[in-house]
Formats: sequence, C-alpha cells, structure tokens
Amino acid sequence: MKPHPILIAAALLPLSACVSFGEDPPATLMTLSADATMPAGAARPARDGQAVTVIPPSVPQALNVLRVPVQTGPTSVAYLKDAQWIEPPNRLFRNLLAETIAATTGRPVLDLRQYSLAPGIRLTGRLQRFGLDATTREAVVTYDASLARGGADALETRRFEARVPVTREDAKTVAPALNRAANQVAGEVAQWIGA
Repeated sequence: MKPHPILIAAALLPLSACVSFGEDPPATLMTLSADATMPAGAARPARDGQAVTVIPPSVPQALNVLRVPVQTGPTSVAYLKDAQWIEPPNRLFRNLLAETIAATTGRPVLDLRQYSLAPGIRLTGRLQRFGLDATTREAVVTYDASLARGGADALETRRFEARVPVTREDAKTVAPALNRAANQVAGEVAQWIGA
C-alpha cells in the first residue's frame, strides 16, 4: 500500500515551517573608509615605546551585531532597515583607528598579536554608540578610550564623541554620516596619542 501524496505533503508541512534560510541580505553592505591613509611602501621602524597597539573596543549588546542600531528613545533601540555592516562595528572601527593613527602620527601601529614584538602604547576602550539617534536625527559615534603608555600609573581615559546630522533615515544617508563621525573621532584619538 502506497502513501497518498497529499498525506506526505501534510506530514512535511510542519517541518517546512522549522526550516529557514534567513532573510535576503541587503543589496550592499556598509563599511568604513579612513580619510587619512598610509602611503604604500612606507617603512616605519618600531623604536622602543613608540609603537601603538590598537585593540578592538568592547561594545554593548546593541552593537554586537552586523545591523545599525537606531536609538528611538532613552530606553529603546530599533535597527535601521536594509542596513548591514560587512563585519562587526568594533572591528571596522579598530581598523579605521589603526589606519588614522599610523597616517597622522607617524607611529607604527600593531594589532594585539604583534604587541610582544614591540611593546609600547596600548589603545583600547568601549564603543558606546555607533548608530543613528532618531530623536536628534544624527549619526553618533561615542568611544570611551583607554590609553596605556607604559608604567603602573600611566593609564589615561577619555571620551570622544562625534555627531553628524542626517536628512533621511536610510542606509544610503546614514552610512556616509557614520563614516564621517567615525573619522572625526579617529582623528581626535590620533591627536591625543601624538607623534
């Protein structure tokens, strides 16, 4: 006796509701680009204490995703429709910081795996905000930086923030505004570190 095709389809119907291949990704993914960049072929010696190790900042859970958070009120967050980062925002911001610091200070910049090769200054912190504030219609980047220059009492902390107005709440408008705000913060951090 063969099972009826309708019975087979009815039996598989509950299983099909459990299987999901996810949403379609947006047409384009967002990234950051540094305003200040290193020229190709430039060699930088890592003299004692001059290298800067840039560690990816920690982030709150709202930024621990590939989506762009929108602060809709003091205690509420949504996400920008059809906007997605190419990689987590803290890694994008770390790379932007590293490029900007290297290009503007003349110091060699290392990542955490290279720190033991030339210990020097360590930059880390917390990326508090990296998204859109819907109440003020601004792209906001807030970075609480910690800079260890060596020695037991040589830790400095400082908050950096940049706000760039946006005219519309969509990925094409918010992405360049966040890029400008991130570059402003990165430039201020580089000035803080110094040459």
